[in-house]
Amino acid sequence: QVQLVESGGGSVQAGGSLRLSCVASGYTYGANCMGWFRQAPGKEREGVAAIYTIRDSTFYADSVKNRFTISHDNAKNTLYLQMHSLEADDTAVYYCAAEGGDYCYTTWARGKDFIYWGQGTQVTVSS
Repeated sequence: QVQLVESGGGSVQAGGSLRLSCVASGYTYGANCMGWFRQAPGKEREGVAAIYTIRDSTFYADSVKNRFTISHDNAKNTLYLQMHSLEADDTAVYYCAAEGGDYCYTTWARGKDFIYWGQGTQVTVSS
């Protein structure tokens, strides 16, 4: 049974930093697209960042470019999202996702291609 478990969320003041982790169990990922998504209350889910694991090619939503960094550690089966300069608009539940296809195509941010999802971790940024 595949499980993705996020951690690292919490409350932080604007301008602060957090690092989210997503540990995959029952699953060994190869060359595929993995991503982070978020959903704020009353808003649709949005793609935040994605990584094509075999080449470490990364993709970001415009709203988080130069502030967030996605990475992964194959040996630990773990996906990360380092977040800096957090803003109140970053407040949301953050989800990791795996098996988004054999590449991060331009549609990755819709999330429809991803097979496995975590349960989410809350990030709250106070201004």
